Amino acid sequence: MEQTIQKSVQVADGQVTVDVYGDPDGPAIVLIPGVLSDAAAWRPVAAASAAWPTVAVVNRRGRHPSGPLPADYTIATEIADATAVLHEFTDVRTLFGWSYGGLIALHLATTIPIPQVIAYEPVTAPFGATALPELRRAHESGDADARIEVALRQVAGMPTEEIAALRAKEEIWSGMRRLGTPVHAETRAINEAPQLTEPACRVDLIVGEHNRDPGSDPYGTSFHAVARRLPHATVHQLDDCGHLAHLTAPAHLTALLDDLSRRPGRRGPAVI
Repeated sequence: MEQTIQKSVQVADGQVTVDVYGDPDGPAIVLIPGVLSDAAAWRPVAAASAAWPTVAVVNRRGRHPSGPLPADYTIATEIADATAVLHEFTDVRTLFGWSYGGLIALHLATTIPIPQVIAYEPVTAPFGATALPELRRAHESGDADARIEVALRQVAGMPTEEIAALRAKEEIWSGMRRLGTPVHAETRAINEAPQLTEPACRVDLIVGEHNRDPGSDPYGTSFHAVARRLPHATVHQLDDCGHLAHLTAPAHLTALLDDLSRRPGRRGPAVI
């Protein structure tokens, strides 16, 4: 489906934009991206979805044209912003979050009624905590390259040669530099977030096959920590995928999301 409008949502001390695909206000899924990602990165998933008449992708603060992160930023900022976005739509059926967006979605679902939450490899503390001092130094010095290198190496666990390959691709690296401004504040917010409690709604957790092992740091380890906190959630595996499925296999991820929307609602542990 085509993008129809871009909403500008006023929040407590700024604005958040939302890319809306399909019907401007039909039965909706709302997508919340994570760190080093924005609404544009989720265009292939949003445009291909067929299960909801309305697909809304939040462009979280710190990403143009949304406003900057406030000085007192915490995960509570994200929950309040996402709440304001949900109130823009009359029939939100599903809330989806990827990575940090998954953590935001799961916290939000404990505060307002949502029929279904889907989270792809949500992260939780401790996540990248040891990198916070270096991320802070890079942020305070304004060194965009160092900020991304620390995030990829010390938070995401990416090998040096893969980082070098990304840095050699000017368009990709410049995009990461642009998205990296809030990475220190967001990593700190993940580690300072309250412990998860289980929402009353249906929860579907997705893990990529590459991160299914509980010992696969950092995403597998964090995913299983979240799953332990949510014993009634249903766990689904996305075959032959890792953390960046929206970039490497968007059609595969979209097919699973659409399928989950059509399955009968239930709460209870299951693995596929």
